[in-house]
Amino acid sequence: MKTHTLSVLVENKPGVLARIAGLFARRGYNIESLAVGPTEREELSRITVQVGVDDPLALEQITKQLNKLIEVLKIVELEESAVRRELMLIKLRADPTTRSQIIEIVQLFRGKTVDVHNDSITIEATGSPDKLEALLEMLKPYGVRELVQSGLVALGRGSKSLTDRSKTDKVRMSPRTN
Repeated sequence: MKTHTLSVLVENKPGVLARIAGLFARRGYNIESLAVGPTEREELSRITVQVGVDDPLALEQITKQLNKLIEVLKIVELEESAVRRELMLIKLRADPTTRSQIIEIVQLFRGKTVDVHNDSITIEATGSPDKLEALLEMLKPYGVRELVQSGLVALGRGSKSLTDRSKTDKVRMSPRTN
């Protein structure tokens, strides 16, 4: 199944995320990753959603359905070259003999040690999904006790901006255009 990353610019209002998530659920599409946060403009939020679909028509259908929501201002499918980052916190089993080995691996991936106890260590790592997956593979032999991972956040490369005032002001007048 091919994964697609959509960057959705929405009005910063209560209930928008619920309506978008409901749209995916009603149509039977699984959201693989979801991140929502404010933008540089207080009245706007950006939703980064990853969805796995094989059929290009299904992705087109999702986009059309999202565009029907009044609060959705703009949708862009991000290219593979987009800047993509996630945050991961991993709690590992670690005794005094393995702790230094774990710290060395974490430093190779430019991660941070954020908590240390007698029998555990918690690390923080940020990066592309591939980088975090590689780090996790290196750390699995030490015994992962807990893991939490944020949703993917992404921005397209180059000077184009999803929130340029002239573009979003036009979109605001006609929210169903892409």
